[in-house]
Amino acid sequence: MNAITNIQKYSIHDGDGIRTTVFYKGCPLRCEWCHNPETQRFNREMQFDVQKCTGCQRCAEVCPQQAISFSGPGAPAVTDPERCTLCGRCVDRCINEAREIIGETYSQKDLVKELMKDQIFYDQSGGGVTLSGGEVMAQQDFKEIVSLARKLHRNGIAVNIDTCGYAPYERFQEILPYADIFLYDLKVMDPETHKRVIGTDNSLILDNLKRLSHDGGRIYLRIPTIPGISGTEENMNQVISFLKENNIRPLQINLLPYHDTGKGKYAKLGREYPGEECEVPSDALMETFVNQFLNAGFSSVKIGG
Repeated sequence: MNAITNIQKYSIHDGDGIRTTVFYKGCPLRCEWCHNPETQRFNREMQFDVQKCTGCQRCAEVCPQQAISFSGPGAPAVTDPERCTLCGRCVDRCINEAREIIGETYSQKDLVKELMKDQIFYDQSGGGVTLSGGEVMAQQDFKEIVSLARKLHRNGIAVNIDTCGYAPYERFQEILPYADIFLYDLKVMDPETHKRVIGTDNSLILDNLKRLSHDGGRIYLRIPTIPGISGTEENMNQVISFLKENNIRPLQINLLPYHDTGKGKYAKLGREYPGEECEVPSDALMETFVNQFLNAGFSSVKIGG
C-alpha cells in the first residue's frame, strides 16, 4: 500500500473550489526549494523536533530496540535509524510531542469514506479531491491510485492530479479517464539547470506534457517561481516558446512564488535545507511574469493557486 503523509481538508490552493488534498509519500525529484521534504522518501520515517525535547529519557525507557540514547542528563535524544523499527512506542511515550512517524497507510475503503465526507462542500464550491505528494504518479502501487480515482469519479467527485510529470506516460494514459484536471509542474526549461537543481534532466517531463495535452488532458500549468532559477525572463520565454511550438494551451497558468515555510522541516528529519540561496520573488517581479504570458496570448494567468 502507498503511504500518505497528510489528508488536508478545506484546501483552496490545489485546484478550483474547496478540496481535500491527499499527500502521498515519495517523489523521484529533489528540488532544492522543496517545502514538503517529508514527502520525498517513499518509506515511513521518524520526524523529531529537538527543540521540544527536554531529555526526560521516557522514550528510551520504552524502546524495544534500544535505539535511543542521550549524551548526558538533560541532553536531547539521539535515535539510531539503523536500529529504529518505527514501532511508535516512543511517540506515544513522549510528553512533549517531539516525535512523529511520517507516513500512514489506509485501506481504500477507509480512504474513500474519508474523502466522501466533504462531498457537500465539493458540490457547493466546484471543488473535489486532489491527489498530490510527493509524486502521486510515481507511487509503487499505482493501480491503487487509479482505482481510487475511478471510485471518486464514479461518485461524482472531481479529481485533480498534482504532478511533476516525471513518471512513465502509460500511467498518465491509465488515469486520464478519471482525472478532471492535471496540475502539471513545469519548473526549469534548461536541461542542465534542471539537472543541477532538481537532480535529473527534464526530457521525460516535457515529453509527457506534450503527449498529455495532445491526448486531451485538461491542464493547469504550474511554474514554481524562484528568482535566478525559474524566475527569469529567459526561462519564462522558453516556457512560452515550448507551449506555442507544441500547440499546448493550458486552461490556466499558475505562477507559484517561492517561499521557505518548509525550511524548518528539514532539521526535524535530520537533513540540511538545500535551498538556502533561494529567494522570495517580489510582487513586482511576479507581475512582470504575469504580463509576459498575457502579452504572449495566454488569457488565464494567476499568481498562486
